[in-house]
Amino acid sequence: MNDVDVAIVGAGPTGLALAGELALAGVSCAVVERRAEEPNLTRASSSSSVRAWTANARGLTDRLMPRGVRVQSVSPAPGATLELGILPGRYPTLLIVPQSGTEMLLEERARELGVSVRRGYELVDLAQDDDAVRLELRGPDGPETVTAAYVVGTDGAHSAVRRLIGVDFVGTQYATHIMLADVRLSRPPGETLFGATTTEGLVLFVPFGDGWFRAIAWDRSREDVPLSEPVTLDELRSAFRRIAGDDYGMGEPRWSTRFLSERRQARSYREGRVFLAGDAAHVHSPVGGQGMNTGIGDAMNLGWKLAASVHGWARPGLLDTYEQERHPVGETVLRMTDGAYKLVMAHSRLGLKLRQQAIRLMLRVPRARRRIAGLLSGIDIRYPRPAGAHPWVGRRMPDLTGVGGERLYEALRAGRFVLVGGTDLPAVAGWSDRVVALACSSQDKMPGTVLVRPDGYVDWAADEASTAQIHAALRERCGPELTHSA
Repeated sequence: MNDVDVAIVGAGPTGLALAGELALAGVSCAVVERRAEEPNLTRASSSSSVRAWTANARGLTDRLMPRGVRVQSVSPAPGATLELGILPGRYPTLLIVPQSGTEMLLEERARELGVSVRRGYELVDLAQDDDAVRLELRGPDGPETVTAAYVVGTDGAHSAVRRLIGVDFVGTQYATHIMLADVRLSRPPGETLFGATTTEGLVLFVPFGDGWFRAIAWDRSREDVPLSEPVTLDELRSAFRRIAGDDYGMGEPRWSTRFLSERRQARSYREGRVFLAGDAAHVHSPVGGQGMNTGIGDAMNLGWKLAASVHGWARPGLLDTYEQERHPVGETVLRMTDGAYKLVMAHSRLGLKLRQQAIRLMLRVPRARRRIAGLLSGIDIRYPRPAGAHPWVGRRMPDLTGVGGERLYEALRAGRFVLVGGTDLPAVAGWSDRVVALACSSQDKMPGTVLVRPDGYVDWAADEASTAQIHAALRERCGPELTHSA
């Protein structure tokens, strides 16, 4: 007998998002976290459209949006502005949210759904067999053991889970360390998201929305300073004055640190019944603010697949598709953030000018603008399409409105598949615990029938399909129909 269906090690955004997904699907889970304290204000912030889409698909938009700052445009180089209004959907913007705010919201949701979040528990050992995984923990009251059908390590870049299952974390460190500080500004810059770069480095201000800003500095003149040396206000002001031309009235930090950023990815995301997600699976330069977004994407992808396996209706190989889909996404994010870092961190004035000119030229091309906005926001992430599958398979499904006024992303809030089609859409009563139907009067530019996964991606589509073909697709992807006794 297992204590829980799924044990999650790590109560950051990825682990808490996954816990919410599992609980929504009726899977028992527990989250254990080494930190004894609740998340604090010094955690990272990140920007995403995907988080807004995800919140919309789970009914959390009204609780997320007030915690963040909307960014309507970004300027990756002088004279180059990328307007985010070109993005599709209801949220054509980046939303900057402190990680602490995201964690608090996701933990609130997980607890509302009955998830146990246990703080002050350190993972000591892990063993698995064909049927279960056993975790040995050191808790506030001494050693404890938890047994689960599956375990997911969401315990960060220095993951104990990853170490205990023997998965390599492949990559390198960047040479120039990063200084971080939370400060107030007496003369805030005009841009919501401010950045400046020279051959001496890169500086950024990220607003928290409450009068505090995250100051970020890569300063080549300070790259030999020991990581253990405290960051001083004079050091920060000097970096911003030399690189941005102004310190914007920076006040004494309430918190500061310096660290070396890394570019690493787990060689595999699964070992038997144990999975890796979030920073335990991939870390990269903070340029682009993709870390939290990628981790929550991992959670959304893995959650419904684990639920299907626990409930016994997963199609063969479904759990293997987690790595098949998310490992390439991690690779793409690493390449994108590494490229962005190198683009803005030129060593010579000529190199910097050439790279800035290249950015300006790219943003003059409409297709390139749309592609860059899609990658930066995360909206354009797609999964591999099996041979012979409809071209829509693997893409994120756009929001649309059914004949009764219900939107697709409202229908997704139950955490089930959604079958989208015309007004003659066949009944799905046989799969009522796994599938909801959304009939649309207008289907311009979309297939006749689409099966949308719980994470918002297209699982199956057909331009024309009979009732028998649609039901066959449901059996293959959502398991057998309910019996009369069920």
